[in-house]
Amino acid sequence: MSAHDEQPRDTRGIVDPSALLTRVRFRRHEPAAVLRPYVETYWLIDWDLPAPYASHVLPHPSVNLTFHWEEGQGPPYGELTGVSAPGLYTRKLHKRGRVCGVKFWPGAFRPFAPDVPVADWTGQVVAYEEVFPEAADPAAILDPADDRDRVAALDAYLLTLAPAAPDPQAELARWLVARIRDPRHGVRRVADLAREEGLSVRSLQRLFTEYVGVSPKWCVLRYRIHEAMETAGSQDDVDWPALAADLGYADQAHLVRDFHATVGVPPTAYPSGPERS
Repeated sequence: MSAHDEQPRDTRGIVDPSALLTRVRFRRHEPAAVLRPYVETYWLIDWDLPAPYASHVLPHPSVNLTFHWEEGQGPPYGELTGVSAPGLYTRKLHKRGRVCGVKFWPGAFRPFAPDVPVADWTGQVVAYEEVFPEAADPAAILDPADDRDRVAALDAYLLTLAPAAPDPQAELARWLVARIRDPRHGVRRVADLAREEGLSVRSLQRLFTEYVGVSPKWCVLRYRIHEAMETAGSQDDVDWPALAADLGYADQAHLVRDFHATVGVPPTAYPSGPERS
């Protein structure tokens, strides 16, 4: 896959993705090879909506750099968004607009701003000029009509910011979050993860504060809810007690409570049948 090829659609974390994808054009592209240890994906959205629409996302433990243009809202601008904790990230879309986003791998943003623990960005949305001394021209990224040109502009900008050398701690943090995210590893307890990786729980927590922005327990719980959302949105007859057990919950009631508190509706009321690629 080249840097400009469109990646398969991944809707994990989007609340009711079928509703969103009938209203916006959503694409994902891979960055330049040298950026792939740090950047998971570029995501591009365009819309033209006669009525306002609120999009809701249950975020991954990722930092995002985004460039925005919205009709009637002034000139294009850029933002850095830390991990949105604890709940949903909501954005209202109306009229015409466009976003070009950079989703960093969990744990892999710190090398771009090495003097600031990633936890300092958690729950924050700041102008990107406050983070990066070399400011890009948002219009140069947003104006091109062709995705390839937008991706090339993102590559060109990020390459000016890319770390000179790998950071072993960032690589470790990325690997640990990937282990938590992958259901095949079955990571349900932080103590088990620390023991398997030869770390103390305290060291693991410190690493996550510095490089991920949220705790390892937060990641375990968040990916549990992502899995539950994916199941609730794709199956008509979910065996909730079995799913709760698979996800490491003591019982179904605990899963229902966490799901409702995080997503805003109980799992049985969650929209079904999200669009698949």
